[in-house]
Amino acid sequence: MIKSLHSPAYVVFRQVMADTREHQGLTQAELANRLGKPQSFVSKYESGERRLDVVEFLLVCEALGVEPTALFQSLLGAIHENK
Repeated sequence: MIKSLHSPAYVVFRQVMADTREHQGLTQAELANRLGKPQSFVSKYESGERRLDVVEFLLVCEALGVEPTALFQSLLGAIHENK
């Protein structure tokens, strides 16, 4: 069984999160600063070294200035495209 961090759907999730950050014009360090976390926090969830739980996801969305529901919709669309 594929570990969930490396499943195709989670790879898409990580890419959507990184793409959204980049679309907002933020570096990993800038986003981490908004979150009050070290840059490695962002790097680790974007690279698949650690998971983002749902509460962290909501905080990241807030720091990115995006609606969580909109990001979920983007994620669902991307997952379906990559099946």
